Amino acid sequence: MDNRDEVKAFLSSRRAKIAPEQAGLHGYSRNRRVPGLRRSEVADLAGVSVEYYAQLERGNLKGVSDSVLEALARALQLDEAERAHLADLARAAGPAVRARRKPPARQVRPSVARLLELMTEIPAFVNNRRLDVLAANPLAQALYAPLFADPARPVNHARFAFLNPRARDFWLHWEQIADSTVSVLRTEAGRDPYDKALSDLVGELCTRRDDFRVRWASHDVRLHRTGLKHFHHPVVGDLLLNFETMELSTDPGLSLTVLTAEAGSPSDDALKLLASWAATHHPADAPATPHQT
Repeated sequence: MDNRDEVKAFLSSRRAKIAPEQAGLHGYSRNRRVPGLRRSEVADLAGVSVEYYAQLERGNLKGVSDSVLEALARALQLDEAERAHLADLARAAGPAVRARRKPPARQVRPSVARLLELMTEIPAFVNNRRLDVLAANPLAQALYAPLFADPARPVNHARFAFLNPRARDFWLHWEQIADSTVSVLRTEAGRDPYDKALSDLVGELCTRRDDFRVRWASHDVRLHRTGLKHFHHPVVGDLLLNFETMELSTDPGLSLTVLTAEAGSPSDDALKLLASWAATHHPADAPATPHQT
């Protein structure tokens, strides 16, 4: 698979984000016709020839050494997620990338499913890298009731965020969720360009939603490991929950996410109330109109 267009768009978009002053190039701002750095400036900062960098930015990363990738990462001031994405793009440009990668897991192992069952006081679920939910404990299903009530299958965070009108009520900071969702999918597209299901999902969302298409075109990437999520739940109201996402090392492509509330906080009380509701209700029982607190 030829990923030249992806490489070209990623490198040029990162270059455009860096002002000369940020790169220590003072007095270079006048009469500039391009945003950010010029190709020649990136080449100088990376210690490569202008011709070689131009070749890289035209999308040809095949055979690029780790030292050159590191020099590019420093010159373009890439963060951890962007560095990993650049390495993934270079790997995908090499020969026989499909044969070298262990295929992603398609199912949740019984021991992991049992682990979810035993987590009775915190929401927990397993995603693949396309953001399909492969398994979830009852409290996670109750927390994400509007997501699980959506008849579309497989249950997918991205489809819910962009295609379900309830998402903007469910997420108190929908714009942040939208940015993060697209960045996670863009990261995976660089990691596994052969994932047809991911390509189909992205194609569907780009076709149906301009707000997804614009975000996709920005080529932003992100590592979704930990942070805060703000919910407006239709049954128990507002919750502020910490999330931790951990890769399942034995199951390539799968991750376990758990959510917790600060002890004694209103969100902790709301989560306990939600657990009581979940004991006697199905996610589809959650009202369509958000509960007002």
